[in-house]
Amino acid sequence: MKDISIYFSPVSLEGEFSEFTIGGTIVRHSEGNFPEIEKGGVALIYVPEFRGDKNFSSQQSSASDAFRSSFYELFRGIDWTMPVYDLGDILPGNELNDTYFAVGQVVAELVKKKVLPLVIGGSQDLTLALYKGYEKLEQTINLCCVDHKLDLGDPDSETNSDGFISQLLLQRPCYLFNHANIGLQAPFASKAEFELFEKLYFDICRLGEFNADFRKAEPHLRNSDILSIDFKSIRASELLNVNYTSPNGFYADQICQISKYAGISDKLTSFGVFNFIPEKKTGAASALLAQIIWYFIDGFAQRKGDFPVGSKKDYLKFTVHLDDFKDEVIFYKSNKSERWWMEVPYPPQAGSKYERHHLVPCDMQDYEQAMKNEIPNLWWKTYQKLG
Repeated sequence: MKDISIYFSPVSLEGEFSEFTIGGTIVRHSEGNFPEIEKGGVALIYVPEFRGDKNFSSQQSSASDAFRSSFYELFRGIDWTMPVYDLGDILPGNELNDTYFAVGQVVAELVKKKVLPLVIGGSQDLTLALYKGYEKLEQTINLCCVDHKLDLGDPDSETNSDGFISQLLLQRPCYLFNHANIGLQAPFASKAEFELFEKLYFDICRLGEFNADFRKAEPHLRNSDILSIDFKSIRASELLNVNYTSPNGFYADQICQISKYAGISDKLTSFGVFNFIPEKKTGAASALLAQIIWYFIDGFAQRKGDFPVGSKKDYLKFTVHLDDFKDEVIFYKSNKSERWWMEVPYPPQAGSKYERHHLVPCDMQDYEQAMKNEIPNLWWKTYQKLG
């Protein structure tokens, strides 16, 4: 593993914590003592880089200490047997791209070590920096954003917090296979953005759909390598913070539920929460962020290891024959978690590039749709991308 300590400043928060709390057990970067990182576990990284969002550019100070004060006081989960690291802060570089480079280097090294990076802090364009870590690994990936906007942006404009997806799509080679949005609020998306998402076969789970049935989001989370949460997707009444003004959005318990589902996903290997600005008077935003991270780690500790690769003897297999359709639609259901996957064939000429993506997380409704002699929309969209 390359030396990544050069990118970090140590944790500045001081104080005594109970041996049963996170603060009493976390392996943290102290002055002159960078952690010896072992395989497995999760690593907390704070990045106070806000140049991608001019509205937040002056809000960098004290954010990491405010979050850590709340996070360190929480108790460890009962299933947390893996190490939890706090690597400190990655300070902004001279240029925004310098910060992207540093974050990408750190993410690549941690993912190779099978340590899951938890990136906290600055503007959401840092999602592009997470992606660059996989670019270094030459790994085709799926991205999921929990956001009230689609963040496509203008490809001819500079990368920013509300417009980084187009910049990601322009990367060559492009390693993005699929992108999903959870929490979109329709007033914040144009007709052109909807049409482009449809053309690219990307997925959207609107806020209303999520509120009607939270299970709609779970397959998207289970299908992702990277999850990026925009803190601005949480309704302002939950945060008691003048920096957030949205009257609609996720409730606190919903965003924690999303985080827990994401942690449980075997496929997901990096996680980011961005656009976080603490409120000094109430501390509600810091407390909620701490709980979001807690629930993610708790989900990580409860992973089932049931992604259906290799032998599928521990899965129930369902084969559906559709009229006037040459391919069978095959489903697998895990005996461990009762979660569903759908197999989508891909052409041999595609080689192994898409091998990780032809088994698609789905739910029982997709199986029921196939039983009605209808091709599931998820099957069709995935088939188009594999071809």
